[in-house]
Amino acid sequence: MEVGQTYDRAQRALRDRPRGLRGILPFLGPAFIASVAYIDPGNYATNIAAGSKYGYQLLWVVLTANLMAILIQALSAKLGIATGMDLPELIREHFGRGVGIFMWVQGELIVVATDLAEFMGGALGIHLLTGMSMPASALATAVLSFAVLELQRRGVRPLELAIAALVTVVTFSFVVEVFFTGVHPLPLVRGLFVPSFRDEGSVLLAAGILGATVMPHAIYLHSALTKRRVIGETPEERKRLYRLELLDLGIAMGVAGVINMSMLVVAASLFHERGLFVSEMDEAYALLGEHLLPLAATLFAVGLTASGLSSSSVGILSGDVVMRGFIRFRIPIYLRRALSILPPLAILFLGINPSDALLYSQVFLSFGIALALLPLVYFTAQRRYMGELVNRPLTTFAAATVSAVVLALNGYILYASLVLGVSL
Repeated sequence: MEVGQTYDRAQRALRDRPRGLRGILPFLGPAFIASVAYIDPGNYATNIAAGSKYGYQLLWVVLTANLMAILIQALSAKLGIATGMDLPELIREHFGRGVGIFMWVQGELIVVATDLAEFMGGALGIHLLTGMSMPASALATAVLSFAVLELQRRGVRPLELAIAALVTVVTFSFVVEVFFTGVHPLPLVRGLFVPSFRDEGSVLLAAGILGATVMPHAIYLHSALTKRRVIGETPEERKRLYRLELLDLGIAMGVAGVINMSMLVVAASLFHERGLFVSEMDEAYALLGEHLLPLAATLFAVGLTASGLSSSSVGILSGDVVMRGFIRFRIPIYLRRALSILPPLAILFLGINPSDALLYSQVFLSFGIALALLPLVYFTAQRRYMGELVNRPLTTFAAATVSAVVLALNGYILYASLVLGVSL
């Protein structure tokens, strides 16, 4: 699939400006693909660990991370619309080949860490649903992930619809889980709107939530999804296109935020209230069946499988964007998919705990955020690149603040891990 492929229908809609749903529907899709990165199995691991250990206390971190993600993805989408290039292409063009090679290496490592969480999560879901061994479940996940990628042969829209359907499955699963579990309104409101940490472990876990929510590969990908999907030929068309993309983004990221907060709420209400710290997905699955209903456990596994399959496919697309943009080279996407299977299979055959791998991979991912964020803020603040869509000063300030927070959290992770010896 060419992620920048132009849609004739959307192009006509941009020019003719039909009213109502007909004027909006052709533009929905890119943000849903990008938002999948924000509800991957790594989010399951960090949100359930946070909710079970600290109750509702870190709910504000999930909300804040989601708001930060909306700002970041809006800048990425705007970059593609304004320049007709994705972020990796701009970095290579502006900073040169040497920087491009370095960024490609770290970008590929980020994609590997991302796909590890996503692929392992899908395999865990199939294992819990079927009882198959983890290696066999991983192979089944590989087959299904190839099937999702095969939709690219039919064009971009079928892939967008398939991913939207998988997101719907994840959403339904956790809405039902919250209904089964129930909530405590006062602690929930306090957790949402009163920022606090209990100890060093809660700060480190908050960084893990950030790493699972603000995803570097999604920053690269979103600009590629919008760069030539629909082309605004005039300043007015580009501004309208960006407003429609903000609508797409608001819906998609709103859904992702509800899912993430629902994960933590379920863990807080069900596990924390019983004094249970749960960081492993198979344990969460068993406890859901034990303390609620078998259906609750089944929905959890179904949602985990759907999350793994959809986000893993998006991770592969991101890897393709990273390679093409930074080093101007491309390998067949099915070869990339086959190579990406090797790390999780190695983990399984070496007997490493999959849930630990999921959780720690998210903390690692937080270090790649700054390397994607800083160039994004720089380019979107430059009128020579962005034209009429250049950031307003307040937007640049907010984006710079987000970058500073990310860098501060990363510094704390190093300090806590190497000096204080604090671990998740």
